[in-house]
Amino acid sequence: MIDPITAWHGEHARFTQLLDFLEKQVAAFHAGEHPNYELMRDVIYYLRHFADRFHHPREDAAFTRLAERDPGMRYPINRLLQEHRVIAVAGEELLKHLDDILEDAVIARETVETAAATYLTYYRHHLAKEEAEVLPRAAQVLTQRDWTAVAAAVPAGSDPLFGDDAGARYRELRKQIMLEARAA
Repeated sequence: MIDPITAWHGEHARFTQLLDFLEKQVAAFHAGEHPNYELMRDVIYYLRHFADRFHHPREDAAFTRLAERDPGMRYPINRLLQEHRVIAVAGEELLKHLDDILEDAVIARETVETAAATYLTYYRHHLAKEEAEVLPRAAQVLTQRDWTAVAAAVPAGSDPLFGDDAGARYRELRKQIMLEARAA
């Protein structure tokens, strides 16, 4: 079994790649260029349907156990749990705007940029906080029994973008992410 902290670091790195890609597309949108709305939608869809369904619930289970073992972590953990909900709502709003754009609806540029900025800012801050404060403490405090309970609470789902069996929906996005990673 792979160490949960190592797995989360890997997922966070991949989420950061997606946020970087999304941010570049938003910058193109801001500059009046034509971003790839389909791939932007796929980024949000992936983060809503993989991260919000598997990654965040596993973290929620681990963080709850961490707060029980280390009461000093309750405040930062409660904030992160709230941020999981804020990120989900912000992602859903941005996804709706992208769907509307792809259906040729006219959406004010400011509306889309505000939704994207909210999503990107919350997500990036959230990842940084987890990486700097919570995951290192979880690695120190949680026991193998805790990790077994976390794994049982939220079964792992296969990663449809970065996993071995990437779904057809994400082929183009995966290709684009790989090209950008090679260029960097």
